[in-house]
Amino acid sequence: MQIRRYFPGMLKFIGLSLFWPFAAQSQGNSSRHLIIDSNAKASAFAPGVVSTTFPEWSPTFAPNGKTVYFVQGTICWTIVFSTESKGKWLRPRVASFSGRWKDSDPFISPDGKRLFFISNRPLKNSAKGEVLKNFHIWYVDRLNGDKWGPPHHIDSPVNIDGINNFSPSISKSGTLYFSSINRDGHQGEACYYAEWNHDHYEKPRLLLLNGNNSTSDLYVAPDESYLIFLSGNNIYITYHQDHKWSAAEKLAPQVNSGDPNSSPSISLDDKILYYSSNRISGLISRDQLHTLNYDDLLKEMRSIFNRQSNILWIPVTIK
Repeated sequence: MQIRRYFPGMLKFIGLSLFWPFAAQSQGNSSRHLIIDSNAKASAFAPGVVSTTFPEWSPTFAPNGKTVYFVQGTICWTIVFSTESKGKWLRPRVASFSGRWKDSDPFISPDGKRLFFISNRPLKNSAKGEVLKNFHIWYVDRLNGDKWGPPHHIDSPVNIDGINNFSPSISKSGTLYFSSINRDGHQGEACYYAEWNHDHYEKPRLLLLNGNNSTSDLYVAPDESYLIFLSGNNIYITYHQDHKWSAAEKLAPQVNSGDPNSSPSISLDDKILYYSSNRISGLISRDQLHTLNYDDLLKEMRSIFNRQSNILWIPVTIK
């Protein structure tokens, strides 16, 4: 969930049982490969509307590609959304379940009916209504349109006291992928998955995706045939082959330019990679032979390419 690099039985709920709406589907056995054309270039997504002078991260799209949820905020991290109309993305609005506590890392399930996110909001059984000291994974179910039901906390063994969870991602089978810090004796941030077993999540299992290096911000393909994830500043991919994950491959320089990246995801048609980055190289040009006056400096700082994180996109092919 690397936003911090940008900033100084049944699962029981209160009166609710969690069920999984998707059809069961086993992990894929992939022979596919992600290709980024050497002539492809990353661009800001919806500049001036979604990508702004403020930091944005963690884009996730409704299945029809016409609504994007993402995060903005420097004090209160807030999940917002924008819809496309007649080829233009409209001014974002705050999601119906967000805007009070620190919320981040939204992820819409492949069928669009459920949205997972992380939050430090109080648990319903908290007598004093105190915010959590750690980020836990929550979910909301779609009611209609852009309206969502009340947030529900996912209980143990996924959320446990004293542990931060980040970047939830869901496959069609209901397997929950996410990252945690210092979980179950493993030092540092790493990725995990918890399989859905009829009416509950199994104990999360560790994924060593890039040796002993820290990993986070993972995205799982709906059929679990590949994973995209972050390690250091760079975005990697691994494929599910012969019932195991292949050696991690760092994506092309058009994506991994050396600047900090975060929160990668792939469109459901496997044609676009979205991610967040504070990159400016290759996106703007500056005449360094020209000495800035104060108006020039203000213009540069007010540009969307001011080293705050933007949401970028680049065409890809997975075949």
